Amino acid sequence: MLIDDLYDDAARERIVAEPPKRVDAPVRTPFERDRARVVHAASSRRLAAKTQVVGPQTDDFVRNRLTHSLEVAQVARDLARALGCHPDIAETAALAHDLGHPPFGHNGERALAELSQGIGGFEGNAQTLRLLTRLEAKTFGPDGRSAGLNLTRATLDACTKYPWPRAEAPDPGGVHADGTPRHVVKFGVYDDDLPVFEWLRRGVEGDRRCLEAQVMDLADDVAYSVHDVEDGIVAGRLDLTRLDLDALWETVRAWHFPDLDDAELESALEGMRRQASWPRTAYDGSRRSLGAIKNLTSDLIGRFCGSVQAATFAAADEPLVRHRADLVVPRETELEIGILKGIAAHYVMQAEDRVALMARQRELMSELVEATWARGPESLDRPFADDWAAADDDVARRRVVMDQVASLTDASAVARHRTLTQRVPT
Repeated sequence: MLIDDLYDDAARERIVAEPPKRVDAPVRTPFERDRARVVHAASSRRLAAKTQVVGPQTDDFVRNRLTHSLEVAQVARDLARALGCHPDIAETAALAHDLGHPPFGHNGERALAELSQGIGGFEGNAQTLRLLTRLEAKTFGPDGRSAGLNLTRATLDACTKYPWPRAEAPDPGGVHADGTPRHVVKFGVYDDDLPVFEWLRRGVEGDRRCLEAQVMDLADDVAYSVHDVEDGIVAGRLDLTRLDLDALWETVRAWHFPDLDDAELESALEGMRRQASWPRTAYDGSRRSLGAIKNLTSDLIGRFCGSVQAATFAAADEPLVRHRADLVVPRETELEIGILKGIAAHYVMQAEDRVALMARQRELMSELVEATWARGPESLDRPFADDWAAADDDVARRRVVMDQVASLTDASAVARHRTLTQRVPT
């Protein structure tokens, strides 16, 4: 059976029906068209100037949100192909997974979440759904309303990492990058986007994620856990041959595994250290040293994806597509990924200079939102000014301001802040 045959007409359906393409146009499947639409979206281009961990303006080597998304897409596509679910759907979800991130990454997301408590909150994944189904300009329905990129149901479902509204979100856990308790909840849809969410989840009970969304989520975890460590090594912020385990385990427990003891964490770290590519000497900036890091990242990605593939196959009794199966992540793999995240958190994100910078970024975002709100439509780009004019009340208008600010890159947020406040942030 061909892989496309595993996805029915409902999976291929779009919110707005589209006429057939010209007979001389290239023949592409619906899911290939979805991928092309995300690749060509303006929001995708803006990711090149948005922070991943270290700001994109600080170094031409470190990853930005776009390069991170491309790496997640490669991991997701390869894993999907190995499992037998549709690689185009998983890749598109991976390419789209960070589209809703505002300037300054998760730090900017935290600032907007705090500023939008009275209008339904802000969350990067909910913002991604809003972009894909409303804010990106491509398709309009019979009522004249934007349908965004008008992706298929299967692709939109795969893009939904948290398939629930804010009111149903679980309590947050862990800490923010500055060590303070995390209070931003994770959810995938704003209340005024519920109609499209209900359409894409038609026939699905509860909050179970489709398999392709699970593949996207794992690929994201794998890519950023490995690559954030790589960036930290090259930036001179950490050395895998000299880890302060007491401090590291404290960070890992605060961020991910509060109940684990040192012995279990040390056992998981030792499993990775036994790999032949784990560094025995400190990084020195040479081409050979760079090559060694690349071999390590490749081996770790293969290690994680291989273990998940084997465990998932062992548990599966149906085709690994949509809501017919679940991804199985072995406990050992979960711990190893969590330790790598903890290494990046401890040595990069919680560094004193980073914490001070993040505080200034949140202050800038707050001032930018309030200055935009005070100026109203004159401070908005034309699409958002039109949304302001169509808004029924201040709640809807405040959401428009959030949409505008979230769309900005790091640099354009700083420039717009300067213009609206007439001062340079310190």
